Amino acid sequence: MIEYESLGRLNTPFAEEFRAEFQKFLESGWYVLGNGVREFEISYAQYIGTKFAVGVANGLEALVLCLKALNLPPKSDVLVPSNTYIASILAIVQAGFRPVLVEPNLSTYNMDPQCLEAALTTATTAIMVVHLYGKLCEMEPIMAFARAHGLKVIEDCAQAHGAHWQNKKAGAWGDINAHSFYPTKNLGALGDAGGITTDDEVLADRVRTLRNYGSRIKYYNEVVGMNSRLDELQARFLSVKLRHLDRINLRKQQLAEIYHANLPDHFIKPVRQVGYFDVYHIYNIRHPERDRLRSFLSERGVKTEIHYPVAPHRQKAMQGILTGSYPIADEIHQTTLSLPISASHTDQDIHEVVAVLKEFA
Repeated sequence: MIEYESLGRLNTPFAEEFRAEFQKFLESGWYVLGNGVREFEISYAQYIGTKFAVGVANGLEALVLCLKALNLPPKSDVLVPSNTYIASILAIVQAGFRPVLVEPNLSTYNMDPQCLEAALTTATTAIMVVHLYGKLCEMEPIMAFARAHGLKVIEDCAQAHGAHWQNKKAGAWGDINAHSFYPTKNLGALGDAGGITTDDEVLADRVRTLRNYGSRIKYYNEVVGMNSRLDELQARFLSVKLRHLDRINLRKQQLAEIYHANLPDHFIKPVRQVGYFDVYHIYNIRHPERDRLRSFLSERGVKTEIHYPVAPHRQKAMQGILTGSYPIADEIHQTTLSLPISASHTDQDIHEVVAVLKEFA
């Protein structure tokens, strides 16, 4: 059996470092917003290339806090990809704004800059870009469009830790940017965790206040905030894995290369572009008989996932919120399949997956 992901196997190499961090955590006697969080925030900001990083409870709340910190006008429209994970859209709704869907480029699966103009409304104040599957969006034209129209930019970097274009990383482009450290991410905690990066000191300070009940000074509440603090122990675990993140990303690139080099061309493989450093949080292929292909793989001991089986505008929860037709999103959601590509997989694992795929072909 080739698992899609085994978090136990993935985290075993870090066990001794985790134990050492747990011992320091235990002995410190400070279990909320202590030195572990501060040290991770400093290290992560340095890694991304921003002035500030703020730890929060999870990726969804990171997105909500980004939107709240921007102080957008009431009833603002926020442009967001039509094929994103539902969290991106939930954050916009929970922050009190209206999501407006933008179709992706069918080759990259990321927001198509050419579609932004048509999606623009008189109420649009921000763009939320989502770096899907570990590939950076086309940020230069998106940022140029945003600046030309006076729009704020929020990056959803949940799947793109370390991804970059010409050495500028995901999380260093937008005004304020959200990161999820869910356990399956390339930089994954051992539970829920999230973060925000920005170069804007005012925005960073607002997030620190909002994440802690709207309080800068204990028991003095300046704004309506929330409890969304990065867990002290998770921050320490993340500091361990951050030291290994480049190696994790390199390993996933090596496994992706096996797929690239050996998969028949009638499986639609991820596009590779000059100047882009892709980190392959997900290695997705597309096939018109996706469901039959997935069953075929499962019967032969290969586990897969679908990211994601239902387009956001077709989700029951989004009826009455999202309107319109999104054929590119529909095509992606109906044909995409995620193959095993954990940093814990061996070369042989991936060659076996390829062999089964060739058998299907």
